Amino acid sequence: MSDITTTGGTVPMAPVPHGRAYWAVADTLNVTRRYLTHFRRQPINIAWQLGFPIISVLLYGFVFGEAMKVPGGEGDYKDFLMPGMFVMTMAFGFMNTAMGVVTDASKGVIDRFRSMPMAPSAVSAGRGLSDLVVACAELTILALTAVAIGWRPDNGVLNAVAAFALLLLLRFSLIWVGVWLGLVVPSPEAAGGLYAVAFPLTMISSVFVAPSLMPDWLAPIAAWNPVSSTGTAARELFGNPGAGGSSWVEQNAVLMGVVWPLVVTAVFLPLAVRRFKRLSR
Repeated sequence: MSDITTTGGTVPMAPVPHGRAYWAVADTLNVTRRYLTHFRRQPINIAWQLGFPIISVLLYGFVFGEAMKVPGGEGDYKDFLMPGMFVMTMAFGFMNTAMGVVTDASKGVIDRFRSMPMAPSAVSAGRGLSDLVVACAELTILALTAVAIGWRPDNGVLNAVAAFALLLLLRFSLIWVGVWLGLVVPSPEAAGGLYAVAFPLTMISSVFVAPSLMPDWLAPIAAWNPVSSTGTAARELFGNPGAGGSSWVEQNAVLMGVVWPLVVTAVFLPLAVRRFKRLSR
């Protein structure tokens, strides 16, 4: 910033205001900090979100593990299960997003945000960024739990990083499903009914059982489930048993693990933005 020299002396110039992009980023970070602060002030919420995956691992890995079959009959079921548990945790995350959005909407928080001089995109972007931070924490705790019970990624560090990136990509795409649903459902009580959507999404997939072991009419549905593509791709990248399959979508799981989230994002991100803009009408 330079000064202006006049006959009366030197007058400092007023600071040049930041551009629109700067304030969009700044507002997004402020909204993200607000959402994350809620976890600090209400630790029971973070305890539930981070504790549920651990309980699920112990339940499915040890209670049902001996009765489950690994495709091909080779390998430990826990090695097959863990990539599926990673995927299930990411998939269930959209429920937390939807519940948070509908709660804010019902309490008038979103209306207050809209009345403030802030970037319109900051509310949705802040919610998405905070959910990704929580998702990283969930994956970290879940991976440490998996290592503690004997699971190992056996295909190198770079492939393991790629697998976790695919998991976060799936979570990112489902954030917008959650935002849209949170803006559509009328109340937090109604949002609880969305579990009827979440359970089939994860159960009719390759999370717990390979599609080849399912009935003939159900196997194609499970194989083409986006959750299955990410799960199979993660098993392949981690070097765990159960990767692959006879269908085209299973043979190209890594490709579809990228394509499916991009398709979901392309559909639900515009829907969420459009729904958010309609709130003031």
